[in-house]
Amino acid sequence: MKNFTRNASKLVIIGAILIGTGFTLNAQDSVVVATAKKPPVNDGLPMPGFTITKGNTALVITDPQNDFLSPKGVTWGVVGESVTKNGTVENLDSLFKVVGEVGMPAFVSPHWYYPHDNKWQFEGTLEVLMHQLHMFEREGQLSLDGFEGSGSDWLEQYKPYINNGKTVVTSPHKVYGPETNDLVLQLRKAGIDKVILGGMSSNLCTESHMRELIEQGFEVMVVTDATAGAITENYNGYQASLTNFRFIASKIDNTENTVQAIKLAFQR
Repeated sequence: MKNFTRNASKLVIIGAILIGTGFTLNAQDSVVVATAKKPPVNDGLPMPGFTITKGNTALVITDPQNDFLSPKGVTWGVVGESVTKNGTVENLDSLFKVVGEVGMPAFVSPHWYYPHDNKWQFEGTLEVLMHQLHMFEREGQLSLDGFEGSGSDWLEQYKPYINNGKTVVTSPHKVYGPETNDLVLQLRKAGIDKVILGGMSSNLCTESHMRELIEQGFEVMVVTDATAGAITENYNGYQASLTNFRFIASKIDNTENTVQAIKLAFQR
């Protein structure tokens, strides 16, 4: 009886939410809750949508670097399962490739630590861990000594896309979001107000970029299988971010659909 009462209460709450959003669910409609590979369908939340348009839409990728995406990277032990399951490496490659083919602007927001960053007086949980792992470390902001092939370097297969003289590589973000780098400035100077977002790591840098870009007035969609997160014994970073992507972004979708949408937009 208690379970019946509890379930009935949930149905009342869900019904109130659906009525409040103007959403109606017919008996024949199926509900698909968002996953990395499947966009949501009839999940009880509004679908604002995201239209890709020439000239003011750009791809933004966070941290396409070895320490996240290579099996030799220092975080592979916790992100490898999510990266592999989502096909993140291949999907980021597909996004880089298609925007290069159609001429859509691309921006990379990297994560680099210089020697002075290791002298911070206080840090959050994963900031401590990243510094302990020597993650994303470089010899200095004016030096590329030891950069090639390091954990801070781009994944090798992305180098032709990133080093093509067209992709904008911003100054590094230092914690998680773009508040500490020049991404927003670079986007605005390029006339961009719509962002297709992917990269690493889903519940940290990628989600933080989504939140700040939206706060700054950009329209943002997230490519859900072009990112991945840490999975530990007690926590699943990717699942946490997927919920927030759905709640906050204008749209979430997979790489395959996004690539097709980009091609279609640039054929017009």
